[in-house]
Amino acid sequence: MREIPEALLNGLSGATTLCHCWRLTLRDGTRMGFTDHDLDLTFDGSTFSAASGVEASAIESDLGFVVGGSEATGALMSAAITEADIANARYDGASVEFWLVDWTNADARLLLDTGVIGEVRRSEHAFNAEVRSIASLLDQPFGRYFQSGCAADLGDARCAVDTTSAAFSAAGVVASTDGRLLFSMPLTGYADGWFTNGVALFTSGANAGGKFAVKSHVASASAANISLWTALDGDIAAGDGVTLIVGCDKRLATCAAKFANQVNFRGFPHIPGLDVMLSYANSNSPSMDGGSLFR
Repeated sequence: MREIPEALLNGLSGATTLCHCWRLTLRDGTRMGFTDHDLDLTFDGSTFSAASGVEASAIESDLGFVVGGSEATGALMSAAITEADIANARYDGASVEFWLVDWTNADARLLLDTGVIGEVRRSEHAFNAEVRSIASLLDQPFGRYFQSGCAADLGDARCAVDTTSAAFSAAGVVASTDGRLLFSMPLTGYADGWFTNGVALFTSGANAGGKFAVKSHVASASAANISLWTALDGDIAAGDGVTLIVGCDKRLATCAAKFANQVNFRGFPHIPGLDVMLSYANSNSPSMDGGSLFR
């Protein structure tokens, strides 16, 4: 049973002096606080801003393992919540704490719930963020899948490729661009397609801090010409800093030839495909006696 602080109980009768606060902790450790009170509040090392234009809906919960949650909505006019940060997925996976606070005495407070940010939807001038309960962690897959492609993410602990090395990353500035999808950088020494399926990390400019999937990399004698999968909300401009991370198509042949890392390949390249599963024995087919298909 949850215990309510005695100081907070005193504010639950008569004319209450209660408000709600919620604290957002981003994946990079940045903390942001918001409140529906008309003045800023400070407690537990955080300032909860009243002029944020952010509101939270009621928290829904159910018995058992059903995923509950709520929503946070707000206007894209606060210095804390920016359209560029939402577009760059800075808030995805952030943790959220919901507090009931006596605004006359911030030490009288109760943690109502915790959750994580799920889907964030944007309209012209506002955003709507789904807040999932911690039960949503039970929906995440654990263990390994039997699949032909590698199940690891390039550079993670299972892959073990060092994507910060000069062979697999390159930093530079944008030389020319169409402002949305295409840009070129004065990089040489990388084979055509080296950064295809990789990541472009913007280190300065309107998209600073954003990571975007690379659709294609075409190398010329003096530049790397990069095409992104999705148009960016912030304009790409000449002089923007960009770090390119090598791409991987998760095939065993690529793992061996491009990274010399086949020992850490996390797939099953010889697993039969649908063509084998749907085939049937006939006089013109190879022997189907249960033996190896690769010998």
